[in-house]
Amino acid sequence: MQRKYILYTLLFILLPVWVQTVSAARIKDLANIEGVRENQLMGYGLVIGLNGTGDDIKKSVFTRQAMINMIKRMGMAITPDVFSQMKTKNVAAVMVTAKLPPFARAGSTIDIHVASIGDSSSLAGGNLLMTPLKGPDGKTYAVAQGPLAVGGISFGGKAAQVQKNFPTAGRIAGGAIIERTVNFALPTDGNLLFQLKETDFTTATRMTEAINDQFGDATAQSLDGTSIQVIQPDDYPGGLVSFISEIENISISPDTPARIVVNERTGTIVMGQDVRISTVAVSHGNLNLVISESIEVSQPNPLAAGETVAAPQTTIEVVEEDGNLVVLEMGVNIGDIAKALNAIGATPRDLIAIFQAIKAAGALQGELVVL
Repeated sequence: MQRKYILYTLLFILLPVWVQTVSAARIKDLANIEGVRENQLMGYGLVIGLNGTGDDIKKSVFTRQAMINMIKRMGMAITPDVFSQMKTKNVAAVMVTAKLPPFARAGSTIDIHVASIGDSSSLAGGNLLMTPLKGPDGKTYAVAQGPLAVGGISFGGKAAQVQKNFPTAGRIAGGAIIERTVNFALPTDGNLLFQLKETDFTTATRMTEAINDQFGDATAQSLDGTSIQVIQPDDYPGGLVSFISEIENISISPDTPARIVVNERTGTIVMGQDVRISTVAVSHGNLNLVISESIEVSQPNPLAAGETVAAPQTTIEVVEEDGNLVVLEMGVNIGDIAKALNAIGATPRDLIAIFQAIKAAGALQGELVVL
């Protein structure tokens, strides 16, 4: 009995801490250090070894030109008339993309994504030839090569075809070797600038207070709703990397705006927990209009004069379901909204129209985003 009492006591003490931990997020998930970011790379290459699913050489001019250039680099000579007679379908022109991570060193590998740009039907079983990956400045930062892993299949003939996922795109894990690095170094004076991924003044203030509570009042300062300037204290025992690591693992409760996001194409609705609605009445009813047509044939009696006539008959039926009126009280939360609207049998597409009407009535305290 005494052990059970102790267990309940510990649970009562730790429960608020556990709830706070669940609702909190680490700074590393909310903000980035200025300059510490990825860089986009892109290249043009050829995938070979396809089983008749490559580009049509006669139609894809860029594929034909790339093959001619490749053969010339290999020291082989081929005349244009001979090349025009080739009917190979085992080669496909592709675009290769990758992300160069921060602080990447020469010799390390990165993942690459490959996608067809011609009329190839599948890249399954293909092998990417050596492809330089360049940055926006035109310099080569990595070189990609290797066999593709395609997550889709496509089989068929002239009358039918079966396809799963997208066989014209694939990836190679560790398929590119970094040859050049981006010159960036952390500031030696310990002056850092954190940038929030989502602009919010409340979150920036909470982040500043959390850092100052752990390292001192003059450590962090909010410049605006996105930027937080952090200066490493002079008496900090560790280095700059250790200081950044401690900041990233500080947990805070981010603040989010009251927002409803709806997608009319897919019927998807996402509501934030801070969405509130003023007192408003919502009526929901369906009006079904059914129009049916039938053909009635009128023909004369035997041996009588006249012609057979086809007369169309149109029937219109209007069915209106009983509308339900639901009153939403002021200040209800997302759970109350969901229960009330589900009670009147509203579908996701009906909810979109209802939310738009509530917003137009001025009763929605939040932002309505329609995708």
